[in-house]
Amino acid sequence: MRLFAAVHPTRAAREHLVGALREVRELTGTALRWGDPEQWHVTLAFYGEQPEAAVPELGELLSDVARDHAPLTVCLRGAGSFSGTTLWMGVGGASDALVELMHACSLDPEERARQRAHLTVARMSRAERTRKARERRRSSRTVARPGPELAHVVHALSVYEGPAWTVSELSLVSSELGEGRSGGALHHTVQRFRLSGRVVPDAPGRMP
Repeated sequence: MRLFAAVHPTRAAREHLVGALREVRELTGTALRWGDPEQWHVTLAFYGEQPEAAVPELGELLSDVARDHAPLTVCLRGAGSFSGTTLWMGVGGASDALVELMHACSLDPEERARQRAHLTVARMSRAERTRKARERRRSSRTVARPGPELAHVVHALSVYEGPAWTVSELSLVSSELGEGRSGGALHHTVQRFRLSGRVVPDAPGRMP
């Protein structure tokens, strides 16, 4: 089983982002493969391929983490890309508390060092990756045909800020590669754990 820990945005947060992405999707055409909003999540820790027998142990870990951490308020804010092929939305709000939650869920010290809270919304399509590879090979002989650049999409979404929502639970999720919409991964929630630690009062004013 391919497993990870995650938190999920509320329906209101998803619908707000879907609306914001509508115009961007029209601009990019088929260059990006968009994920299913129902599958959107913020990964807390990735556990990779695990035997089914590992589920109880991971469940015990996440149960302890959830018991020690309070609900927190976050929002989707800004955007970025990984390697010029993956489009993600950033997470604002209780960022320090979210990082602490991510570190607590992680089993890998190296993963903790490189973790960045984000929600992946799209990946460059296979056809677009092939086109760009061909243009790189031809670049010494001719001018490459311009196409939608992920950097432009990131710039357009850099000012985005969605509605705040309260993260009240975390989930252990399984992932089946290639079984989802448009050839993406299909995620199934294996277990849920309610956050029940001491609640820290929100600071007044705008979310940091």
